[in-house]
Amino acid sequence: MNDHDFHGEKISALGMGMMRLPTKDGRIDEAETFAIIDYAYAHGINYFDTAWSYHGGESELVAGRALARYPRENWNLASKMPGHETNPDFHPAATFERQLQKCGVDYFDFYLLHNVCENSMRTYLDKDLRIVDYLLEQKEKGRIRHFGFSSHARPDTLGDFLGRYPGCFEFAQIQLNYLDWTLQGAKSKYELLRKWGLPVIVMEPCRGGRLARPGEETESLLRAARPEESAAAWAFRYLQPLPGVLTILSGMSTMEQVKDNVRTFSEGEPLSPEERALLERAAEGMANLLPCTGCRYCCGGCPAGLDIPLLLSIYNDCSFGVSYTPAMSVDALPTNRRPSACIGCGACEHVCPQGIPVPEILKKLDGLLQKFPRWEEICAERAKQRT
Repeated sequence: MNDHDFHGEKISALGMGMMRLPTKDGRIDEAETFAIIDYAYAHGINYFDTAWSYHGGESELVAGRALARYPRENWNLASKMPGHETNPDFHPAATFERQLQKCGVDYFDFYLLHNVCENSMRTYLDKDLRIVDYLLEQKEKGRIRHFGFSSHARPDTLGDFLGRYPGCFEFAQIQLNYLDWTLQGAKSKYELLRKWGLPVIVMEPCRGGRLARPGEETESLLRAARPEESAAAWAFRYLQPLPGVLTILSGMSTMEQVKDNVRTFSEGEPLSPEERALLERAAEGMANLLPCTGCRYCCGGCPAGLDIPLLLSIYNDCSFGVSYTPAMSVDALPTNRRPSACIGCGACEHVCPQGIPVPEILKKLDGLLQKFPRWEEICAERAKQRT
């Protein structure tokens, strides 16, 4: 297993995400999970990522039981403070203590603020909750070895947050893959973190498994270039050469997946420039994107005052498949700035150099988002599962 240096420690280039563990009858299949973790550990994976909300709160329990069978100094456990979940009973200290108890550990090797984004900034900046201050105190006590954050935020939000806490964080975790490199502005986020000198932990390298099954046309192109390589391996190899990437998380739920991923991170050549270009062309074909250039001509005459380029970028993301990130971006907007506020006057369409039918697109976007649960509903459901 390849690895990277982090403060004099060796961190495996492949980390195990514990959000998509194998399940049976609606619960984590512990026997299968232990077998997967055993194989991962035996083949050099030493970074294991869980969180308060994963599997309705069960993931931390299973992670702790599985890893307790190995010497504590041989593995790194990461978990997260769920400040992104709306919960009136949320208390940082009580949550942190409970997480340590659930995982059966005295300290977390890596601990993160979970999903710093437009929706959660208010919570993480709350002066009464003192979340960052409290966690820095726990780090001083040795109960957190390395402190960072995960984020699905837009680049401008991410930059604002970093500016508020200079020098506090040692690493950051973002969604990074060859599709979202442009679709969700992941390239800008990655470059921003590099500018701040923060190592990057990658989540969703296969976009929730979507890039492991990119469609027959794309898979045929990839097989022709590398007959023995899986589509998932292509997604990983696209990220491997990026400077500053500490570990790439994969939510492995089958033994077949963990074996394929271990092989990818233990052998094989990186993608050639021609192969990277092939993958980028495939990404363009997978997402039928609107040609918005962000010129903002449409914004000046909008009677509703909508940020139309932002909404069109969210539509591009949703058109590939509605995910948490675009839905959360819309949830963070005031009601009168969401796509439903468009009055259909057509002023934007008349001045758009690309001829984009903006009112029609915003109506479609509103329809797509109505099919996706609001973030508050997701948090409420997760809280119900943990009780």
